[in-house]
Amino acid sequence: MSNTNPEIGHAIVAAGLQTNYLESGSGEPVILIHGSGPGVTAYANWRLSIPVLAQKYRVLAPDIAGFGYTERKSDTVYDLDFWVRHLIEWMDAVGVKKARFVGNSFGGALTLALTARHPERVDRFVLMGAAGVDFEVTPGLDAVWGYEPSVENMRKMAMTFAYDTSIITDDLVKSRYEASIRTGFHETYSQMFAAPRQRHAKALATPEADIRKITQRALVIHGRDDQIVPLSNSLKLHSLLKHSDLHVFGECGHWTQIERKNQFLSLVMDFFAS
Repeated sequence: MSNTNPEIGHAIVAAGLQTNYLESGSGEPVILIHGSGPGVTAYANWRLSIPVLAQKYRVLAPDIAGFGYTERKSDTVYDLDFWVRHLIEWMDAVGVKKARFVGNSFGGALTLALTARHPERVDRFVLMGAAGVDFEVTPGLDAVWGYEPSVENMRKMAMTFAYDTSIITDDLVKSRYEASIRTGFHETYSQMFAAPRQRHAKALATPEADIRKITQRALVIHGRDDQIVPLSNSLKLHSLLKHSDLHVFGECGHWTQIERKNQFLSLVMDFFAS
């Protein structure tokens, strides 16, 4: 593979999988966990965030098992238990005992589960448009998880991610579509989120009693107009997480880190520094 692809960073074995991750900056570690859109990679989710966070922190962003350029094996069972195990083993492999986390959507569910199960590994965390509680799958999320590759389907889906759809350019649609049809990407993806899809939201949820026990500080961020993961998720997470603050962006969809990049990063940097 060409090393000019910015999505391909370093590789290290975790939970038996050659795991692709990006790393930038130095200092205390910050780990970024991407969402579950088709063709997603750590780079696609975090390309605008990494340079800013890396001014102060050692920033690491893995391609979660089943996604991006992390190795796929036919016998892997992708579920919350495996994703958490993979993340912990990857942290061990890159020498991170404890980190600050930012989890986006599906990545928010992983961050929450990891915090509940391995509290000693998490300093504090940010959840952005997060799954992680049981919720009714929206038509938008059903379309994302049920995506069948075509340029038209990718365009329709991308339109539901953003509040300001002018950011959904032909180039963006084309690059996301091409990402979704790379060898092996869609095969794994369609298995991970096969219909009926409500069960996947439930399977990503951490029991509410376990969320209440979390003692770390949390920042919960959501776009008010999110069509993929409902705002009610973050309201619930905020009510369950004792040491949490909630920030809701108006006129903002599911892509908070892109649509409100500067304000998002300002909030995160302030929260991490305080």
